[in-house]
Amino acid sequence: MNIVRATPFSRTFLTNNYLPSLKSSQSPSIFRKRGLLIAVIATNMIILIGNQKGGAGKSTVTLLLANYLTQAKMKPVTVIDMDYQQSIAQKYERAKLLENTEPYTVVAASLEHFPGMKNIMCTDDAQIVLIDLPGKLDDDGLIAVFESADLVICPFSYDEFSFESTILFSVVLRKINEKVPLVYVPNRVKANVKYETRVDVDEQLAKLGYVTGALPDRVDFQRVSTFQTPLAILPVVLNAFDTIYKQYFHE
Repeated sequence: MNIVRATPFSRTFLTNNYLPSLKSSQSPSIFRKRGLLIAVIATNMIILIGNQKGGAGKSTVTLLLANYLTQAKMKPVTVIDMDYQQSIAQKYERAKLLENTEPYTVVAASLEHFPGMKNIMCTDDAQIVLIDLPGKLDDDGLIAVFESADLVICPFSYDEFSFESTILFSVVLRKINEKVPLVYVPNRVKANVKYETRVDVDEQLAKLGYVTGALPDRVDFQRVSTFQTPLAILPVVLNAFDTIYKQYFHE
């Protein structure tokens, strides 16, 4: 069994180095209440999937959520791929070549396109829009996107660099949109690794939002496409997304 050592990455290190950067009026308890108690009506809903760190699994989680909402909940979904690699848009185009029936539309776009796109998206009261964000925070185009969010989902992994990026992303988001519910999804969690900081990380993130069940590091996730989620990973996907759906969506 592999062991990830904690060293300075401890509860004291996390608290002293990151949480004080939040405004005093934005207490962690308020965020926890928001994350657990506020339900968002799923009409004309904009959901962001983001983290500053590349490789956190944003695009995979976006695909999983799109498949879940369209296939398990029969919701109309549009995915906007703003990630630099635009891997979702590429998978979407490949699926169309195979003449698969697309359960939702994928649009490749950049941050500068969002203001105009938002006006068009708001014409459909039942549409759920998922936006796979680029892995950066130094673009003013993010301001309009953050302000428009009804829910933000942040995939992360249990390592020091991912945690730092996750906290920074959360702090910037809160400064722009302090009321939006924030959900953290532990991603690519290895079954044979003992994460010594896992409890501490979960406790700190729970002060800012809601932490779901973990998505394991399995090769089946590489086979997620724009028209299906492999059956082998459905149980863990449902475990994470059913909780999100019950708390933040109304039928």
